[in-house]
Amino acid sequence: MSLRVVFMGSPEFAVSTLRALHNAFNLVGVVTQPEKGRGRGRKTLPTPVKSAAIDLGVPVLEATRIDTSDFLAALRQWEPDVIVVAAFGKILPPDVLRLPPLGCVNLHASLLPRHRGASPISAAILSGDKVTGVCAILMDAGMDTGDILLAKEIPICEEDTAGSLHDKMMEPGALLVVESIARILDKTIQPKPQQHDRATYARPLAKEDGQLDWNRDAAHLSRVVRAMNPWPVAFCMLDRERLKIWRAGARGGSGEPGAVIAIEHEGIAVGTGSGLLLLKEVQAPGKKRMPASEFARGRRLRIGQRFHGQG
Repeated sequence: MSLRVVFMGSPEFAVSTLRALHNAFNLVGVVTQPEKGRGRGRKTLPTPVKSAAIDLGVPVLEATRIDTSDFLAALRQWEPDVIVVAAFGKILPPDVLRLPPLGCVNLHASLLPRHRGASPISAAILSGDKVTGVCAILMDAGMDTGDILLAKEIPICEEDTAGSLHDKMMEPGALLVVESIARILDKTIQPKPQQHDRATYARPLAKEDGQLDWNRDAAHLSRVVRAMNPWPVAFCMLDRERLKIWRAGARGGSGEPGAVIAIEHEGIAVGTGSGLLLLKEVQAPGKKRMPASEFARGRRLRIGQRFHGQG
């Protein structure tokens, strides 16, 4: 009898894993977060995982709560041999962890125990890591604390944003999960305990995490811009308006923190606590993203004019 797999996930990051499991095993059910209002009109849309599951003809259960007897009964009806979790957004209760005979396997977007928690991709960029990766772990009651099945390193390039790194991780992560389960079945894998004393944690991001503090050094601010792209997006204040910063880079030089030092074809050079931050692509309220030099011309930005960190 083919292996019965239940998958739990919600965002785009989890879709590659969903499809890989469907191709490799008997995917009997999918659990995802309920539909939410998205976009300006707050139109109710299914999660990317739900849309993909429907396309594949796999039954879908939307779960607001996963700690109820009704939810557990619904899972039992699928009779899973293993449950796979990727970016689901909820901690599994003990009854769910104990349900499948082969356990619950989680795909995490970092090299554990570094960057446990909700925003590991952004955390890796913010920390200045040169390498990150994906891990498949056997889940336990803790947050990303289970034994490691397999891991794969992924380099972080200088221009990588959270969005581009996210995309680079999806396919390797999906293949890692499939290989982990296959090796569990043929008993050729030995889970390895994490080094818990080396753990770091990545808390959930909030919109205000994108706020630039011009007193910090330019290298740090450049990482903030990359780590907050595509969400929540780095920002600063100009004339009491919030200006989103989509692309920027650190460069040499000096100037008063927050002050416009130069306006060039490449962008707007702004003083920081150490070095200059070159704004390359920005977005004013109600406008489209545009090259910073084009924004400067349209706004008639002046040398010495100041950006502020908050407002």
